[in-house]
Amino acid sequence: MHKVTAIPPEQDLRDDLLDVPDEVSVAPNWKLVWWRFRKHRLAMVSGAILIVIAVIALFPGFFSTQDPQESETRGSFIPPQAIHFWDNGPALFVPTVEGKRNPRTLKMEWVASETEKTRLRLFGTGYEWSFFGLFTSNLHLIALADPEKDRPIHLLGTDRLGRDQWSRVLFGTQVSLSIGLLAVFLSTLIGIFLGGISGYFGGWVDMFIQRLIELLQSIPPIPIWLALSASLPRDWSVVQGYLAITAILALITWTGLAREVRGRFLVLREEDFIVAAKLSGCSQLRIVFRHMLPTMSSHIIAAVTLAIPVMIINETFLSFLGLGLRPPAISWGVLLQEAQNLQSVALAPWLLLPGLAVILTVISLNILGDGLRDAADPYH
Repeated sequence: MHKVTAIPPEQDLRDDLLDVPDEVSVAPNWKLVWWRFRKHRLAMVSGAILIVIAVIALFPGFFSTQDPQESETRGSFIPPQAIHFWDNGPALFVPTVEGKRNPRTLKMEWVASETEKTRLRLFGTGYEWSFFGLFTSNLHLIALADPEKDRPIHLLGTDRLGRDQWSRVLFGTQVSLSIGLLAVFLSTLIGIFLGGISGYFGGWVDMFIQRLIELLQSIPPIPIWLALSASLPRDWSVVQGYLAITAILALITWTGLAREVRGRFLVLREEDFIVAAKLSGCSQLRIVFRHMLPTMSSHIIAAVTLAIPVMIINETFLSFLGLGLRPPAISWGVLLQEAQNLQSVALAPWLLLPGLAVILTVISLNILGDGLRDAADPYH
């Protein structure tokens, strides 16, 4: 005799096979991406670092200690001053530095005083700074306890003109990050628009756009950057140079994303839900923006995150060579111009510190992009 096994109800069988919590089965796609992203610990740490960098980029004047354009030739090449937190009890100060001319080498030597201290306080007042021209404030995270008597502090030292490197690096963060974000935003719009048109319509439109992409990709990028940057008039203002460099970076880097969007659209336009949308009378714009683009939004976010560090490096590279932003503009590339010769590096190695800011930001963005790409992968 054959043993008859009871068949469980359909709902119980489905729960046994799937064993998926109810919140997962009904969660939207963005929440599933967030749950997967949280498991990437290194990406979470990188995201926290980037949030701090973004806050600094929004309010560089609040975190700086003095005007980044203020120079003092008698205070050139002052070494970095470390903040101390204990002086027979909790305290906040830096040892006052004193400069003495070496009688043999005639080199200015800066020595920290063992007795004199520059007292500091949190959330104090200092020079007046502006937030994108919307409002002004003189509040700073770290300020002198007695601005009238104490000498200015230099947490990252000074350059050859006596300008404070700490404040200049903070303001350079705002410029370099904003160029990267704006250039990526423009290149993403161009890539999605041209790639979507190429993949959706096909035919001669697809052929023309693809030949244009192949033409741009066949030309070495460095000569293009050098030629376009060198063609900018020398008498342009800082804002004009900023917009011109952003436009150059955006117009050269859109081709990769356009190819990816085009390939995705070639597949999607044959899917059943796209055919159903066409039969139901949806317009072409609605099909593209309501049905096709949302399916690759996670991929676009990951691609944008990975493209921002490339833009930052490109801007730093052009400004370092003197072909990007020019003084009095402040960016990481402009700051690294001070470290172009061996003599400056030998006298003031802290002039290379803006390069560490570039490295930290680029690594954090790359790790964050990898985490977003893995979390957004529907087959992960």
